[in-house]
Amino acid sequence: MNRRIAVCAGIAFAILIFFCSNLFFGSVSIPSLAVMDILLGRSVEKAVWTDIVLRFRLPQALTALLAGPALAVCGLMLQTLFKNPLAGPSILGISNGANLGVAFVMLYSGGFLVHSGWFFHLSVVFSAFLGALLILMLILYFSYRIRSNVLVLIIGIMVGYLASSAISVLNAYASADNVRAYVMWGMGNFSGVQQNQLPFYSACILFGLCCSVLLIKPLNALLLGENYAMNLGVNIKRSRITILAVTGLLTAVVTAFCGPISFIGMAVPHLSRLALGTSNQKILLPVTLLTGAAFALFCNLLTLIPFGSGLLPLNAVTPLLGAPIVIYVILCQRNIR
Repeated sequence: MNRRIAVCAGIAFAILIFFCSNLFFGSVSIPSLAVMDILLGRSVEKAVWTDIVLRFRLPQALTALLAGPALAVCGLMLQTLFKNPLAGPSILGISNGANLGVAFVMLYSGGFLVHSGWFFHLSVVFSAFLGALLILMLILYFSYRIRSNVLVLIIGIMVGYLASSAISVLNAYASADNVRAYVMWGMGNFSGVQQNQLPFYSACILFGLCCSVLLIKPLNALLLGENYAMNLGVNIKRSRITILAVTGLLTAVVTAFCGPISFIGMAVPHLSRLALGTSNQKILLPVTLLTGAAFALFCNLLTLIPFGSGLLPLNAVTPLLGAPIVIYVILCQRNIR
């Protein structure tokens, strides 16, 4: 119990430090006292500093604060559902399905970065959700037909390649401006959510996270096997559909606004398990949410620090932190089947 309290306290402290660091550091140098004055509603020497902190840095930090838990809980639920430590939105092709949905809208609607209408953003999120849900249903179908988790994983990767091929075809017939906008979006960043879009983005993420918390009981039951879960009164079919729907919603929203950065979803659950030493979802899921927030904020901070006058693509940072964790799990897992 003391260990769990210490882990939660440490992660909460890290979230606070990383969140504040995202406000104080950036490509534009702003004095720390000025940032504090802006956050307290006071006037500062340069009005542009207020715009940078409140219109760019604060929404970016809040976006990362919500995107990290969303992707992390997606990975945890999929790993529990498929009983595969390598499952995740990206490795199973779910993220590629969301990318395909976004590509349909972005490549033939003038580009995501150009439009700012609510209808356009809703269509992007809806298309991403449909693409992610389609891949999820295919993976679930193959999981019924094939018992081997490794084979299901390989099929998921192949389905992801098919989605990537479809995206390449769309790119070939799209205009140069739209292709450039899609490529920039594909690099991933937490700065794609503007102030007026933040309420909608936050509402979708918080709704999905609340639903994931309500799934703790069936997730714990699934860890013991489907037969045992049925004996406990868990509706397996309904639980699976709910897990897939929640995963599809969270993956779609994050992918639509932030790009394909779901690598976080595969690494963070393992990091939480290593810290806690348990698979009990009542403890693991909340800690995974906190760890995801800290991980995403830290990754966003790393995109700002290395180059003072420029930004590093988010997808160049997340693998540097996440890949060693996954490799360690693979080396330590003796019974991956």
